[in-house]
Amino acid sequence: MLSSAIVHRLGEGMVFDTLRAVAGFVFALTGLMISTASPAAVSDVGANGFEIAITAHIAATPEAVYVALTAPRLWWNPAHTYSHDAANLSLDPHAGGCFCETLTDGGSVQHATVAFVMPNRTLRLRGPLGPFQSQGIASALTITLKPVNGGTDLSLTDSFGGYMKGGFANWPKAADAMLSDLVARLKAYAETGGPTPTQ
Repeated sequence: MLSSAIVHRLGEGMVFDTLRAVAGFVFALTGLMISTASPAAVSDVGANGFEIAITAHIAATPEAVYVALTAPRLWWNPAHTYSHDAANLSLDPHAGGCFCETLTDGGSVQHATVAFVMPNRTLRLRGPLGPFQSQGIASALTITLKPVNGGTDLSLTDSFGGYMKGGFANWPKAADAMLSDLVARLKAYAETGGPTPTQ
């Protein structure tokens, strides 16, 4: 609440005009947040694992999306790397190929191994990403691309299972947020040539 002294000093008209403007801004911002928020992608949760499912339509051909998909160094979020630099990522899109990262001290990271490839259609990686790597977790990440109306319908599923010290708790939500961010960045790169999603 505003004190009577402030109301008197500014004048009731100015105070109420200001409050109306602030309320309108908050309402508009809330509407924007609601309209741009993606639905929950945690499709299944069990005692020993969970699954994330995400879909997106991309205004680019499957061929263009596949080229971007297999070049994660161009759009991957650097916050989801060990070196904090997506340029250190590489992906060999062949069965047995490595989704790897080089480290500045001469080290390296194998994030996942390519298990299945159909160029421009399907890519499957096996291997737990990020903090799951140090746990007894198995992961199967499958991305499929389907041509629709001159663009591409992308479908991502990532199934996690195994042992997680302390239980899975909020890990499904964390994985959802990370993968949703990556899909948004891939979509932005394939459509605009830049990895930052636009509102």
